[in-house]
Amino acid sequence: MTAPTAATARPTPTHDQVRRAPKVLLHDHLDGGLRPQTILELAAEVGHALPADSAEALGAWFAESADSGSLVRYLETFDHTVAVMQHGPAITRVARECVEDLAADGVVYAEVRYAPEQHVDAGLTLDEVVAAVAEGFAKGVAATGGRIVVRQLLTAMRHQARSMEIAELAIAWRDRGVAGFDIAGAEAGFPPTRHLDAFEYLQRENAHFTIHAGEAFGLPSIWEAIQWCGADRLGHGVRIVDDIDVADDGSVTLGRLASYVRDQRIPLEMCPASNVQTGAAASIAEHPIKLLTDLRFRVTVNTDNRLMSRTSMTAEMTSLVDAFGYGLDDLQWFTVNAMKSAFLPFDERLAIIDGVVKPGYAALAAEA
Repeated sequence: MTAPTAATARPTPTHDQVRRAPKVLLHDHLDGGLRPQTILELAAEVGHALPADSAEALGAWFAESADSGSLVRYLETFDHTVAVMQHGPAITRVARECVEDLAADGVVYAEVRYAPEQHVDAGLTLDEVVAAVAEGFAKGVAATGGRIVVRQLLTAMRHQARSMEIAELAIAWRDRGVAGFDIAGAEAGFPPTRHLDAFEYLQRENAHFTIHAGEAFGLPSIWEAIQWCGADRLGHGVRIVDDIDVADDGSVTLGRLASYVRDQRIPLEMCPASNVQTGAAASIAEHPIKLLTDLRFRVTVNTDNRLMSRTSMTAEMTSLVDAFGYGLDDLQWFTVNAMKSAFLPFDERLAIIDGVVKPGYAALAAEA
């Protein structure tokens, strides 16, 4: 399949077709996708004060607070979601609802990430946190009739010093639903090389990991994530465009790093709505995803934080259809890119591509 072009943009898929299209999600934060009503109920159970007292008002507060243009302020909204996820039953509920919501949105494979170290304030062990998420995911998959495959990504916070501990936790659970490792948090001042020992350990264990890089900080963060730490994928990676020069005549020149990322097919976990909120892109229409797609980077489309961005995979893909005239072929291209890039064994990836993704898009194309 070729990359999206103007020739593949017709007919334009309807919103309903986008919703029904099979989708693959690689970058989604568990603590960034809670239902507002669930936050209200869990907060009442533990006595946590919230900035609003209705689900509608609370949902609006999260979106407005995150829509600031500042990654630091964006991250502050997680104080409330993490606060209500400190007990096993609460974590299990959030995980179950996450799976149900993704399946209802047409997602057929998802890797959902969270930082276990942020959920131990009430006395849970790291192992108990992972077990609670695993239980919730299993219940969600069962409730949806197995329409979705879900795996965990365990995240370490880059401003803390527990990355080796979390990496070891990921290895301990990798045959029980954990697909890989991640680091997240504010990039500036906390380069990925601070956690080099964890990444070297994961490489020795033949494990997969992605690194948040190239969102709020530029090319040095991407370079370190790839060349020093050995990242399999880049979380966001939007700032790779800083190494691409577009001349007035439209000709494009790639720098050494951008060329390497493209040549090596390093997946970019792009999150358009979130990037606009945090100021990494001025608007969807101006998002670098269009240029990177035209240049055939390994582009994938993701939600990042569904609550804070009031988004979904359907909303993300619809916004690209509206901004760039993409068609079903283009959406399938993004989806296959993501499935190829998943931290899942090759035969399982291929089975989903050939048995679910391609037949699903073929059926939608037949309708058109």
